[in-house]
Amino acid sequence: MADVFVGLGSNLGDRSANLRFALRSLQDISGIRIRSQSSYRLTRPVGDPCQPDFLNGVVRIETSFDPHVLLNLLHRVENMRGRRRGVLNGPRTLDLDLLWHDGLRIQSETLSVPHPRLHKRRFVLEPLSELAPGLMLQGKSAQECLEALPPESAN
Repeated sequence: MADVFVGLGSNLGDRSANLRFALRSLQDISGIRIRSQSSYRLTRPVGDPCQPDFLNGVVRIETSFDPHVLLNLLHRVENMRGRRRGVLNGPRTLDLDLLWHDGLRIQSETLSVPHPRLHKRRFVLEPLSELAPGLMLQGKSAQECLEALPPESAN
């Protein structure tokens, strides 16, 4: 079983209900076991367009799925909750990001693991550090990456 971290986010509709839906949906998939989840935090969106704040968190899972299959399952859960892709970085009911998959490094057209901006985003590093402060990213622990961010770096 692979040790995996998935980022959770929502900024449309009932954000808390959307994240609960994601957790229940993941838990219902044979081959995925939720090990722990972070607390949630309200965060400002990154970049354009102008949109509501996000509710973000991270979940740690064990899975028998390879990263590409897992990514497809995450997209399926997003779609079940009404996720519509169109505007890059636009508002969304549910956003599930494959952040880290058992220390693998993958760079393909459809998948980058670890997530390429993971070590630069406070809204991911805070909940990730809550679950695994010693997780190594870019040669530093998640906690060290978080501490290296400028204080004003909300996202």
